[in-house]
Amino acid sequence: MAEDAYSRDFAERGSAYDRAMRAHPDARRAEFRQVVAAARVLPGHVVGDVPAGGGYLRAHLPEGAVWRGHEPCASFGVAPTHGATGIFPFPWADGSLDRVISLAGVHHHDDKRPFHAETRRVLRAGGVYALSDVAQGSPVAAFLDGFVGERNGSGHEGFYLGEELAPQLREVGFEVLSDELRRFHWVAADEATLADFCIGLLSLRDTGRETFLEAARRVLGIDAVPGGVGLRWELRTVVSLRG
Repeated sequence: MAEDAYSRDFAERGSAYDRAMRAHPDARRAEFRQVVAAARVLPGHVVGDVPAGGGYLRAHLPEGAVWRGHEPCASFGVAPTHGATGIFPFPWADGSLDRVISLAGVHHHDDKRPFHAETRRVLRAGGVYALSDVAQGSPVAAFLDGFVGERNGSGHEGFYLGEELAPQLREVGFEVLSDELRRFHWVAADEATLADFCIGLLSLRDTGRETFLEAARRVLGIDAVPGGVGLRWELRTVVSLRG
């Protein structure tokens, strides 16, 4: 199949993203844990993680859950799933998964219906789809399309979660169980470390720490939190049931 938008966007940027995540594996702990909790993952569940990046979600699953990752971009330091050249098709058999979690990946797709349909295909009847991504009109969307897009070398124009999401999910055979805006922090020991993490994760070329921190304070906010400082972040987390 033709290369998809996600694969194109991360063909090069995945390596910087992965270095940041490996250097600071706990920075986004709250983000990963909120979506795992929303998906109600239990021991014994087979969980599809797509797009999986470098497999970061795996560390946040409960003991006994079985992780299955799908990542088409070798830039994350992992071999593309079964030689995949794009996000579609997912590399799992029909009805083979108990849960599918998609964290911060679908905003690269203008038309998300093929993603939802593939998710439904690989879930068993009664399986759960937990989608957690940037909400349309949110401060995070403004930050990504503004400051980040101006500085990451390839631009950023996200297709964020809006009013069309619930009807599209119902159209392909899902029942929406919950739809919530989840607020949390990306956490680091101090502001310098936080800036280094975000500059790497977001591929902000030629951006100094103070330049990043000024924009982050202005658009998002930075707070004192247990363990250091935290960049305010938020995602819309939507949980759906496959009929």
